[in-house]
Amino acid sequence: MNLKVGILLIAALLLCPFLFAQYPGWQQKVDYKINVEVDHETHKLKGVQQVVYTNNSNETLDKIYFHLYFNAFQPGSMMDIRSNTIMDPDKRVGDRISKLKPSEIGYMRVVSAMQGSKECGIKEDGTILEVELANPIRPGESTNLLLNFNAQIPLQIRRSGRHSSEGIFYSMAQWYPKVCGFDYMGWHLTPYVGREFFGTFGSFDVSIWIDPQFVVGATGYLIEEELAKLPALLDRESALKLKKWRFVAEMVHDFVWAADPEYVHTTHMTNDSIELHCYYQENESYNSNWEALPEIMEEALNYIQQRFGPYPFRKYSFIQGGDGGMEYPMATLITGERTLTSLVGVSIHELMHHWYHMVLATNETLYPWMDEGFTSYATSEVMNYLRAKGKLPGKVLEYPHKGSFENYKYIVKAGLEEPLSTHADHYETNVAYGVGSYSKGQIFLTQLEYIIGKEAFDKAMLQYYIEWSYKHPGPWDFLRVVEKVSGMDLDWFGQYWINTTHFIDYSVDSIYASNNIDSSHINLSRHGVFPMPVDLKVSLKNGDSLYYTIPLRIMRSEKTYSNGIHYMLAPKDWLWVETDYTLTIPYSLNDIESIELNPFKLMADIFEPNDTYPRAISEIEEELD
Repeated sequence: MNLKVGILLIAALLLCPFLFAQYPGWQQKVDYKINVEVDHETHKLKGVQQVVYTNNSNETLDKIYFHLYFNAFQPGSMMDIRSNTIMDPDKRVGDRISKLKPSEIGYMRVVSAMQGSKECGIKEDGTILEVELANPIRPGESTNLLLNFNAQIPLQIRRSGRHSSEGIFYSMAQWYPKVCGFDYMGWHLTPYVGREFFGTFGSFDVSIWIDPQFVVGATGYLIEEELAKLPALLDRESALKLKKWRFVAEMVHDFVWAADPEYVHTTHMTNDSIELHCYYQENESYNSNWEALPEIMEEALNYIQQRFGPYPFRKYSFIQGGDGGMEYPMATLITGERTLTSLVGVSIHELMHHWYHMVLATNETLYPWMDEGFTSYATSEVMNYLRAKGKLPGKVLEYPHKGSFENYKYIVKAGLEEPLSTHADHYETNVAYGVGSYSKGQIFLTQLEYIIGKEAFDKAMLQYYIEWSYKHPGPWDFLRVVEKVSGMDLDWFGQYWINTTHFIDYSVDSIYASNNIDSSHINLSRHGVFPMPVDLKVSLKNGDSLYYTIPLRIMRSEKTYSNGIHYMLAPKDWLWVETDYTLTIPYSLNDIESIELNPFKLMADIFEPNDTYPRAISEIEEELD
């Protein structure tokens, strides 16, 4: 796709986002207008939030639910309990919530909710607020809600809060009453325990009233920045004038902002007229890294748009804040005291989330691996590209996903793996969640690339982004795109990789002479339950190499190779119900030097020593162990 044409296409869709097809034919829409006053001395918020909720479903809604994320940062909250009872708690959280003082906790209290002139019933339950509507919303109708809320900003523990470990005054994520997602599965009322998110597309018009000493970075486009008098609903007794920062954004499902008196704010305009903003604190050890970041990110963005699809906005902000890296529409919060490679790496990762969480917007509470895993795959590819272009130190990797494969292999062998179908909040350990979502999710893509071939895979990834933007796709939506592009049947792969913890393990067992002395038989075995097509390299004593590919019959096709190597198609497919397979080749035993399965290490074979024949003594001993 021509890059500029792609950008124009996405821009056109943004202007009429609800006119194109959606799965399952509808989705809700939420438009926010928020005025919030920040008291930086008490760390309290006072807000007025207008919500226009459009019900595009075929159901009449008599309630609307909101997330109150700040309520998680209180002793005895679900997040606190979860962190204190899980086997391997996040070190950033640990028991910190349980030790918060009343002045340090977070809370969010909706004081009133009005639907037009009528008051609604409200019921707070931890991090979820239930609003009982005075008038139900029928299919196709919209309603206006007005919420008055008060909040206290917690000490920064996880993502949001005040006074981060690097000294950032405010990292303001999950800071307002956010409408819960509603789709064909009903309401998604996930209590906040520190994991993933799901939101509804709409618009934001946010005015942040704060002391003039602060510099503010946020989602959206800044359209006002002025000293002004607070609206009557927010006005304090004092006549203090605050600075108003007004940001607007269309077709997004969240809003983040950060504020600090010492922010350095820089702007870099790319050749495609995308503004890259950086907000960071002066630090002699890291200033040069932040100064170098925009140019590197422009190079990365050019590659990303060609490979994964166009970026649909005119702005993106890299904001020092939070506790690591966390993505939001048009912006990210990242810790900034990093080496250049680390700063670029986290920036690339959070930027790539804009494709898989902000635009495609999969429900990552249900499928965190479709966001984190796909983002991790793209990050590895982009970082390797930057090394190849000389923008980052280090050698170009032949297989940039090896680290994720090693992580995946670790949890398999340790017996800690859980199916990817597990809800993000319900993994038994953080390591199972982390490796599953980030690493196994990444290897999900590398295995599809191995099965269908790189050329078809790259085309499928781009087609997926274009076809499913703004539609909240699930796993089978993605796999169907891959099937259409590749011409293969791949439901078996999804069933095994997503719904089970079966693993891949093949071996070369033996080679013996045929009755025809000019041919040989190679015996192969499948030891893992997971079936896969198999690639094989035969090295001859004369120095030549032969390559074979053995498809699975259930694929109904075979991949096309584009790496410059000619693969011969095996005379028969491998049936998934069979654990053994014999390949006959037209060479005698005296001609053959060695046999190697998975010669380029692209298949996620969990035990590699049995992939070669003959095997070294050390490898045979490892296999016996």
